Amino acid sequence: MHDNTPVLVGAGQFTGREEDPLKALSPMGIAAEAARAALADTGRDSQSLAQQIDTLAVIRIFPDSFNRPRMPNPFGRAENPPRAVARRINANPVRAIYGHVGGNTPQTMINEMAHRIAEGEVGVALITGSEAIKTAQRALRAGITLDWQEEDEGSLEDRGIGPALASAHEFAHGIGVPVNTYPLFENAIRGRLGHSVAQHLLAMGELFAPFTDVAAANPFALYGTRRSPQELARVSAENRFIGFPYPKWMNAMDGVDQGAAVIMTSVGQAKRLGIDPARWVFLHGCAEASEKLLVTERVNYFSSPAMEINSAKALAMAGKEISDIDLIDIYSCFPSAVEVACAALGIQTNDPRGLTLTGGLPFFGGPGNNYSMHAIATLVSRLRSRRSTFGMITANGGYLSKHATGIYSATPVEGEWRREAPATYQGQIDAMVSPRFTETPEGDARVETYTVIHERGVPVRGIVIGRLVADNTRFIANTLSDSETLGRMMSEEMLDRSGSVTSGAGAEGTNLFSF
Repeated sequence: MHDNTPVLVGAGQFTGREEDPLKALSPMGIAAEAARAALADTGRDSQSLAQQIDTLAVIRIFPDSFNRPRMPNPFGRAENPPRAVARRINANPVRAIYGHVGGNTPQTMINEMAHRIAEGEVGVALITGSEAIKTAQRALRAGITLDWQEEDEGSLEDRGIGPALASAHEFAHGIGVPVNTYPLFENAIRGRLGHSVAQHLLAMGELFAPFTDVAAANPFALYGTRRSPQELARVSAENRFIGFPYPKWMNAMDGVDQGAAVIMTSVGQAKRLGIDPARWVFLHGCAEASEKLLVTERVNYFSSPAMEINSAKALAMAGKEISDIDLIDIYSCFPSAVEVACAALGIQTNDPRGLTLTGGLPFFGGPGNNYSMHAIATLVSRLRSRRSTFGMITANGGYLSKHATGIYSATPVEGEWRREAPATYQGQIDAMVSPRFTETPEGDARVETYTVIHERGVPVRGIVIGRLVADNTRFIANTLSDSETLGRMMSEEMLDRSGSVTSGAGAEGTNLFSF
């Protein structure tokens, strides 16, 4: 091992269960608790180690993750999130970073810090993230006012929300909200498999039932109830449709108070700090890539070229095949995310190794952009007790938009740690040919994929992505919102169904597709 080899030396998690909003922690309070747990996990004195942190990064919280630099928050916010965490743990980092949006960002930030450590730019890094959405929800329901406003002086590198993942045209038709968008992928996958709706509901239940078993055994999980495939697939008043074909229990649950953090440094610095090598876990391979970001520009709706390329790059960097990986956590916000990842990795959805370490976002909990940090923290603990094994984390941001992969092991990295710059292979994805798209479609058309959006179990809006018969140009449209049309969309097979589309004829000027 070279002394500049990056290494994870601490990992911690925190799950808040306080029901009184006045006693519960704020988002940065939770992030700090996770940071304290990670510091303690190094086995060294937390106070002295905190003072060695020169880089502190916070994963962006949901209230700061939308189409403005700051979304209104009735309870206030931390204006400098990394400094708010640093104050709580008595750290004084030189660099304070607030990341951009996406569930890929925990792994992406670890990739970045590993590179900067290897280059000698960073000595000791703390990466932490959190959400306090459950407390906010409880306070709002109870009419309780909380004070989460925090002002901390010092430098801040605020990276903003990042590139737009949906256009105004897509938003107008309902795309750009995860619970509306992932069902479009799911129905395309269902068509690819040739399943009826009933067959596919049960298949999704069979996919996620093992996740509930893992969550039930995880002390950090918030929704850890074991459920059978049939129970997950059965639509009921409690398990009502959100976005067809997803019942409630197949959606990420973001109403959580959860945080997770890791400590990273170099082998040489870990030696100087006296951190026991038994606690070291190495990032053997890493990569990241993005799809064509707009959903309407995707090559198709049942695969992920970016995930396939970036996972292959991470495995190649580690010198491993997927068959060499013992522990796996696939980002699991919705079944389609898992199904697409399995196809990209070349594994089955019932792989005997299992597909989650935490229980997944619908059952462990989906703490905003920071879920994968929990998976990484869980993996660190598992690898320490199984030192010759290797683990894989896949992280997904947006709407199957941005991907990052990490290959980890307690087995030391041999030789110099070096990663390939993502820009060198991103061009392969950017160069892929997408169907031509129009915002003003007219004429005979067919359905490429579709969904029906529900509010409290009631169908309210149909979304169709289709192709014009004349020239195969892709478009997006809404359907009529009467109960007969929406009911047919859930009871009859609508994939490849014929109809016509009229530009601007729908509600509020949206395109209208008629079967």
